[in-house]
Amino acid sequence: MKEKINFTDYAQKIIDALGNGGVLLSTNGDKYNAMVIGWGCPGRVWNRPTFSVFVRQNRYTKGQIDKTGEFTISAPLAGADAQITKVCGSMSGHSIDKVKEAALTLEEPEVTNTSGVREYPLTLECRVLYSQKQDITALPQDIREKLYPQDVDGSYPMANRDAHTEYIGEVVAAYIIR
Repeated sequence: MKEKINFTDYAQKIIDALGNGGVLLSTNGDKYNAMVIGWGCPGRVWNRPTFSVFVRQNRYTKGQIDKTGEFTISAPLAGADAQITKVCGSMSGHSIDKVKEAALTLEEPEVTNTSGVREYPLTLECRVLYSQKQDITALPQDIREKLYPQDVDGSYPMANRDAHTEYIGEVVAAYIIR
């Protein structure tokens, strides 16, 4: 069962989850994939309810979003699950089945083609309105040095030297999976 919500009533809960173990950013292009994110922003852009996410260029998730133009955000109500964080936060969906490895229970979506996750029941289905690759040269030097170091091997899947693409997604469905 799904309880429809006004997602802005839960914005602080989502922001808190981002900073405390993260939320899941899910896609469903070639296959279902979920990635833990700690950066994101609920809001209102162009008079529409939105959620913005930031995905590095080399992530499997980026290609999935580019292919489908949608994503789903799933946030825990009671704290992050260690197994989900381990699998979805450090392994690539390119080479593993995260649903199986993290023991995720997928919930049929309402509007998009990307499922929510029962274990992280606060769900936002989003359609991409806009995307923009960051110009890391425009960032303050301390952020560039800390979050985009250029002295690391960029071929490593979890390397953090490459820029992010920001995706602004319109929230087209918001609910809690009960």
